[in-house]
Amino acid sequence: MTGSSFVLIPMFLALVGLMLTGAPLAFVLGSVAFIFTIAVWGPGALIVSVLNTFETMTSDSLMAIPLYILMASILQKSGIIEDLYAAMEKWFGRLPGGLAIGTIAICTVMAAMTGVVGAAVAAMGILALPSMMKRGYDRPMALGAICAGGTLGILIPPSVVTIVYAITAQISIGQMFIAGIVPGLALALAYCAYILIRTTLNPALAPRPGPEEPRVPTAEKLAALRTLILPGLIILGVLGTIYAGIATPTEAAAVGVLGAVISALVTGRFSVEQLSASATDTLKVTAMILWITIGARTFISVFTATGGADGLLDFIRGMETSRWLVLAAILGVLIFLGLFLDEIGIILLCVPVFLPIVRELGFDPLWFGILFMITAQMAYITPPFGYTLFYLKGVLPPGVGMGEVYRGVVPFFLIQLGMLLLFILWPELVTWLPERMMAG
Repeated sequence: MTGSSFVLIPMFLALVGLMLTGAPLAFVLGSVAFIFTIAVWGPGALIVSVLNTFETMTSDSLMAIPLYILMASILQKSGIIEDLYAAMEKWFGRLPGGLAIGTIAICTVMAAMTGVVGAAVAAMGILALPSMMKRGYDRPMALGAICAGGTLGILIPPSVVTIVYAITAQISIGQMFIAGIVPGLALALAYCAYILIRTTLNPALAPRPGPEEPRVPTAEKLAALRTLILPGLIILGVLGTIYAGIATPTEAAAVGVLGAVISALVTGRFSVEQLSASATDTLKVTAMILWITIGARTFISVFTATGGADGLLDFIRGMETSRWLVLAAILGVLIFLGLFLDEIGIILLCVPVFLPIVRELGFDPLWFGILFMITAQMAYITPPFGYTLFYLKGVLPPGVGMGEVYRGVVPFFLIQLGMLLLFILWPELVTWLPERMMAG
């Protein structure tokens, strides 16, 4: 690594320095790669950047990203989420912490429908938070439940973040989807268990309806289950076509968009204006992801060409230490980066560097991918730059400050850390379902 350090150290310092300015990550990565390409090889070498850009723009796999984002936006604007929340209130309202538990349940359903974090957080911030505050719920706990529940869209398929990881790691998107099911549901259950235990021990955190409030009749509860039909059909259409081998994840995304449009038509809430607004939202988010992808691929190509990847591998091979300590160090770096970078940037920047090390150490890349996704979840709720914190900030009612949001996410961050350790100790929890489905 010594021979290439005269380039790699300045590259790293330039990267950190520009990130501290607050400049967009895409342009930070691209500008560092641009400058060092010219400095090391001359202007003619910029053709590599052009080729990386063209490869990104023509990637069939990346087509799934705008389709899933469009599906999420249509569902959010069509009122289907509001119907789900109304049904949840009827079923969970009288449980200890029932509204918070129901919020986690809705976020789980939304994750399986859309795979987009921002949609769940914004929707629950608008719908669930006022209801919990009106009932007298502990505000930090309510805020933490919304933020943590929203991050389930990273693990539970069809996840946009998982697609980015699988493409970057060059492993099967379908296998990554299957591997994320058990960990995603386990995290949702862990959140619900925490809320249930805490509110049972301290009922003041989540006051339950008094005896003077009328109970919801059973017939009305059963009728409310009709709101699950359309979301269930969308989930079946997207995941069912993938697991049955009928469609690729990209083709299944198109099935999801069609299902979202049909659902909006069935509920009578579809309009051209709504579709136009959804398309505009999709364009903005997709452009952001693709710009980061282009910048990161260019940066990594320079990093690799200057010997950074090979030097790092040689350094790891020369270390006389446990492979588990190396894994712990990698995960620690990912969690630390989550303080400052978004999950797409972390994936595109770190996977090409860390995955060869993981393979060299004999770890399953699919299993490591799920560990990576959990650290991305942690990044989403980690102050000061966790994305869910900013999504929620945009819909906070007056009088609720970010300090309460920060306090609320701490217990859920610790739950995520505990589940990360669980999946490290028992890798079979991650690999069992993919192996079983492959064997079938």
